[in-house]
Amino acid sequence: MDALKTTMDRFRRTADGIVIDDSGWGDLLLGVVVGGLKLSSGQYMARRIPVTFFQPPLFERKVYLEKAVEIVRKIIGVMRADKYTRFKVCSGYVLSAVRAYLNENGYNLVEVEVTGEPQEMVERSYVKWCVEMGVPAKVLDPESGRRRFMALLQWVSEDPKVREHLVKTGWKSWQKRWRKIAYNQSHKRTAPSNTQL
Repeated sequence: MDALKTTMDRFRRTADGIVIDDSGWGDLLLGVVVGGLKLSSGQYMARRIPVTFFQPPLFERKVYLEKAVEIVRKIIGVMRADKYTRFKVCSGYVLSAVRAYLNENGYNLVEVEVTGEPQEMVERSYVKWCVEMGVPAKVLDPESGRRRFMALLQWVSEDPKVREHLVKTGWKSWQKRWRKIAYNQSHKRTAPSNTQL
């Protein structure tokens, strides 16, 4: 009877599962949100990897990968996951160390493309963070993709000297292209007009 109960418990936890996703990796501002959703209960937990991990010198050392693992370890503890809990983890790069950690420690891991409610919850957590930092909510449509990137660049360019500390400045594209564009747009706004009254 005990063996049957153990088998049934194992099946329930495998069918239950925890979905792990991230948001913010491809966005210009702030760091990354890593979130977990326990499917059976709807329990949700998200934590932030600060933007400093996406700026020199930490970005080059990829310390953000370790931070993602720390967050997932907390999710495991809070959600009382065990080796039989199925983890459905987003296939994105920022969670690569998470997948390795789960695999190396004998967890039931499936690499997936996260969609639907789990993805939307993590996206909303990232958008909330941006709003907390002063970004107008209207430019943060979670579905907007490249438009959101450009809207965030526009927002930074309104006051780059003040807002640059919120940017993933470790990106080579920021250093080689986007920083110049942000500061040029700022100068165009503040340059005196040549028209005479």
